[in-house]
Amino acid sequence: MGVALLRGFLESIFSTIQALTVSALNQTTTNGLSLLGTLLAPTLPPFLADGPLLNEYTWGDRTDYGNNPYRDCPTTGVVRHYQFTVSRGYIAPDGYVRDVLLVNGAYPGPMIEANWGDTIVVDVHNNITGPEEGTAIHWHGFLQHETPWEDGAPGISQCPIPPRKSYRYEFIASLYGSSWYHAHYSAQYTGGVVGPIVVYGPTKEHYDIDLGPIMLSDWYHKEYFDIVKEMLAPNGSPRVFSDNNLINGKMHFDCSTVAPGDTTPCVSDAGIAKFRFKTGKTHRLRLINSGGDGIQRFSIDEHTLTVIAEDFVPVEPYNTSVVTLGVGQRTDVLVTANVGKPESAFWMRSNLTTCSAARQPNAIAAVYYDKADTNAMPSSGAWNIPDPNTCSNVDLSVTEPLYPIPLPAPSFTQTMDIELFKNASDVTLWKFNSVSMRTHYNEPVLLVANEGNFSFPAQWNVVNYYSNTSVRIIVNNRSPTSHPMHLHGHNFYILHEGPGIWDGSIVRPSNPHRRDVHLVRGNGHLVIQFDGAPGIWAFHCHIAWHASGGFLASLVIEPEQVDAMHIPSDVKQNCGAWDLWSRFNVVDQIDSGT
Repeated sequence: MGVALLRGFLESIFSTIQALTVSALNQTTTNGLSLLGTLLAPTLPPFLADGPLLNEYTWGDRTDYGNNPYRDCPTTGVVRHYQFTVSRGYIAPDGYVRDVLLVNGAYPGPMIEANWGDTIVVDVHNNITGPEEGTAIHWHGFLQHETPWEDGAPGISQCPIPPRKSYRYEFIASLYGSSWYHAHYSAQYTGGVVGPIVVYGPTKEHYDIDLGPIMLSDWYHKEYFDIVKEMLAPNGSPRVFSDNNLINGKMHFDCSTVAPGDTTPCVSDAGIAKFRFKTGKTHRLRLINSGGDGIQRFSIDEHTLTVIAEDFVPVEPYNTSVVTLGVGQRTDVLVTANVGKPESAFWMRSNLTTCSAARQPNAIAAVYYDKADTNAMPSSGAWNIPDPNTCSNVDLSVTEPLYPIPLPAPSFTQTMDIELFKNASDVTLWKFNSVSMRTHYNEPVLLVANEGNFSFPAQWNVVNYYSNTSVRIIVNNRSPTSHPMHLHGHNFYILHEGPGIWDGSIVRPSNPHRRDVHLVRGNGHLVIQFDGAPGIWAFHCHIAWHASGGFLASLVIEPEQVDAMHIPSDVKQNCGAWDLWSRFNVVDQIDSGT
């Protein structure tokens, strides 16, 4: 169905709904072909049973607390194939219809599933037309140590995939747990190119039912390109306000708040996400902050959450009422349905913190026990836990990885400052390590380095660590805004985080926390360290608007090995296709490009 025809079809649906005063939209209208957020969404198995003889208890004698997860990945020989088509469409996740970018016609996009040690192959077909755009997909949290060219960062590890062309990503599921994929081309993923990933692996904690991914996302009614254009106009504001907050792509919106003159079809009671709990059973929930900006605070009324993993790192379980997630972070929790009766229903909540720019920060979903009426709304009350307003994650002393790795001595230490500034055109941008980054889509850093050239333009913000493989970075935030700092290709050690300047102390050096995203608070510091793998790895703020404004660096690890890499020919063929397309088409790159 063409975009114009689809829009007309949706507008007719909205007219009918408004005429009949029906109180909810159907799933196709709100989320396309996605089942997330509905009671039809399937629960997940403990592992995919069509591979080698592994089970949830042994995983080939590997456990998540007795083996090094970065070195002891099994080799299953199983290949998981997926076909993704990225295209434009019209949906109304919160009742306000807007043009979006969809993966296989769905928002959120289809889930990728694999067992630990499987090979994941995804053929991405770029069908973004009217207008045409390039794209690239990042597989968030995957190490890619053997395949850094599959990391999905355009201008860094690859050229964008041209319109009407395809690219095959192939990589190992070398870690296990919960994650997501998203477009890594400008702020494109805020337009809908996101989806969950589950890699099944061993677990120390028992649970009965895996409810699967719960994607938490701020939502914008304007197209991402229009937002970036306004943000990067002279005297534009770097603070971008979201219009709503979603759980698994669903939430209500008050259409009376639409600006005067906005004739966009809108239904106030579009419908919310729903979940089923089995009375007395313990459920696994895979929380993912897949938003563009906001810090999420997740809770379920009257229920205790037991945290068992943060990002791809299993942790010693701890109990909490509220989980805080910056953009890109994941937290796996266990919840036992032992609060009410089989007829009970409770509110699930995810609220954008006061640190986030949000017009409507509160998302709700309904959790129904076995015999509850799924057409009735819960009446439970929220936990009385005020927003701490620190714009930070839980204290580092609380989270301890199950597999202990003592902090090694660093071979190199660097300080990288975060700064907000105005350029000569009165455009507000971000500097990271004294540079506001802008990528070159036609010359990815990895491919340039693979040709033996390690002399890069300053605006690419490339940092070469040479032979240093144990690198400590002190991030000083000179801005009042918090930032979720994400390092591609690594779970970094988190040494310290807090206000002001680092005092040199380290939290639990015998086994510091590890993850791939961590919040640095406004006017504060974050100290990380990583055991580097050969490659070119993006290190950036995961707020889409900040990355668009130049907040990104590319880290070069072991350049001699990068020079010697045998990069597959299809990576260079994709660059050839992009070169050809961009020669005859205008690439409207108005931001950093990442």
